[in-house]
Amino acid sequence: MARVLLGIDVGGSSVKAARVDVDAGRVMGELIAAPTPRPSPPAALLPVIASLAARLPVPGGRSAVAGIALPSVIQHGVVRTAANIDSTWLGADGAALAAQALGTPVLLLNDADAAGIAEMRFGSGRGLGGTVIMVTFGTGIGTALFCDGKLFPNTELGHLELHGQDAEKRASAHVRTLEGLDFPAWIARVNEYLERLHALFWPDVFILGGAVSERFAEFAPLLRCAAALRPAHFGGHAGVIGAALAAAEAPWGGTH
Repeated sequence: MARVLLGIDVGGSSVKAARVDVDAGRVMGELIAAPTPRPSPPAALLPVIASLAARLPVPGGRSAVAGIALPSVIQHGVVRTAANIDSTWLGADGAALAAQALGTPVLLLNDADAAGIAEMRFGSGRGLGGTVIMVTFGTGIGTALFCDGKLFPNTELGHLELHGQDAEKRASAHVRTLEGLDFPAWIARVNEYLERLHALFWPDVFILGGAVSERFAEFAPLLRCAAALRPAHFGGHAGVIGAALAAAEAPWGGTH
């Protein structure tokens, strides 16, 4: 019988949730979503997460565990950064708050780390050794760094400086939309960012994710990089799947 856990991915524009078969790395049934509240303090965001979870019962009910991906550095369940989420989350025990809201144990992790876990276990990075960097292009730029399949968490390399500003303020998918950039103009910025990452970490492979990866075939001819480039297999679903996988693999002794 398949092990099914709840995966939730909090993004800058929407919160996505699904039941995930963690043995096969796939969404079971419908993936549902709701707009991310603006602003998104815990008091506004947690009811949205709980409402989505209530629509997706999983085996085990309230005793089942859930994984939640948040666009923040997460240390032992505590939220440490708030670049793309409300600043009132800073210092909060997000895992404990989410567990209280859902009535179930919760593993909280960085959203790009969750996406990377999904891709490395079952997607474009499956079987890869060496150094692999997952890059997600969305409201910001998220990164997940792997060495021989092991995650180095909370890298937050979207905040590297490019032209005097955070890289994600120059090359995210949100900036592309905001400035009305066509693919040649946007990919020129992406190439510059990947070149900077490559000079610092010398990865063997970049996996490019986020919803924009679903249009990879359109902009792939414009990409220039010394490392191999692969589109994310799961596209915008990677965070949901990876959050559930992380929860399934955690050494559970209660809420994390």
